[in-house]
Amino acid sequence: MKNLLTDIAGVRVGHADDAAVASGVTAVVFDRPAVAAMDVRGGGPGIREGALLDLVNTVETVDAITLSGGSAFGLDAGDGVQAWLAEHGRGFTIGDAVIPIVPGAILFDLLNGGNKKWGRFAPFRDLGHTAAAAASETFALGSIGAGLGATTANLKGGLGSASAQMESGIRVAALAAVNAVGSVTVGDGPWFWAAPFEQNKEFGGRGLPAEFTKDMLAARLKGGTAATAIENTTLAVVVTDAILTKPQAKRLAMIAQTGFARAIYPVHAPLDGDVVFAAATCEKSVDPLYGLTELGMVAANVLARAVARGVYEARPLPFAGALPSWKAKFAE
Repeated sequence: MKNLLTDIAGVRVGHADDAAVASGVTAVVFDRPAVAAMDVRGGGPGIREGALLDLVNTVETVDAITLSGGSAFGLDAGDGVQAWLAEHGRGFTIGDAVIPIVPGAILFDLLNGGNKKWGRFAPFRDLGHTAAAAASETFALGSIGAGLGATTANLKGGLGSASAQMESGIRVAALAAVNAVGSVTVGDGPWFWAAPFEQNKEFGGRGLPAEFTKDMLAARLKGGTAATAIENTTLAVVVTDAILTKPQAKRLAMIAQTGFARAIYPVHAPLDGDVVFAAATCEKSVDPLYGLTELGMVAANVLARAVARGVYEARPLPFAGALPSWKAKFAE
């Protein structure tokens, strides 16, 4: 176990980003089509192929999922991933036509100090293609890919991942791009809200504070009272090797959203665009009631850990006024 999304066999992850733009793309590529669904809780989401994932619609599997910075411009990233898949003959077959299925979602990072004057064409389509081509079983965390330009209320955001194996042998893992309006840490201290679920000091091992003060529980919002609904979003992909139907994948995404609530304070606000994709590679059977419930419980814990790791592993952006990273502020 690498404590990464790629602990699920047949899943690869690739990044591509542009330091000058301070934004990037992360592609989750499946070796075989995966059953997928989505749950949206934030008030300002930006989604590609979201309607296709609705339970009443025909296509049940996807070839890849794309997470991107760039706000609405970043939706182009899915085109690049789709192009790479098409070059490799991957996709939904209709007669002689092959159409890669690539849902995705975007986060807002347009005000982080990077140069967003890219002219007629935004860079995200090319970044998506590069990310898909780079997809492998090992990948970096923190300020990379879709997490390069991400921020939170008080610290640099980033891209995190975590995984777990249940006693049944079923595995579940999560990938999160953390660009939350709220805070991932308690008050102004080094403690992560997700501390009760931490394993092997994966995000510093600081635990929780000995007591909670009124100040610690006060809202810390990116932009304060001037926060807007288009500047924030935490995106996640949860993958399991359990055999799930599309409705069961939807339920898994819904339960896994609890992980956001365990790791971000506050969350699911009208100021966020929070989205969780859930996918199943369908290798191991699971009980449809108790088993699926337990799987969702573990998935939520894993997602909370992934969120904390995204902030823990982040590096500050090299621009005046940029937010500090957790390690720059607390690692000493």
